[in-house]
Amino acid sequence: MKATWNGQTIAESKHTIVIENNHYFPESDIKKEFFKSSETHSTCPWKGVASYYSIAVNGQENKDAAWYYPEPKDAAKEIKNYVAFWKGVKVEQS
Repeated sequence: MKATWNGQTIAESKHTIVIENNHYFPESDIKKEFFKSSETHSTCPWKGVASYYSIAVNGQENKDAAWYYPEPKDAAKEIKNYVAFWKGVKVEQS
């Protein structure tokens, strides 16, 4: 799978995990130079507290366009260190 935004591939992996129709990419397969930590957090009743990244490509920023669970609850432990996308980030077969 491949994630792109603003004409740039920001993640690519053969090992995504699909949960609730979202592809979670291993952290090792994201291109970290495009990701900036965000102060935003949200809570999922069964996954736990999510943290966010903003994505910066070619001088444009997509605020909080990626999320991850640094310490997921037991029911979602397989997505620890995995990142998912929204807000216009295109995820498709590579």
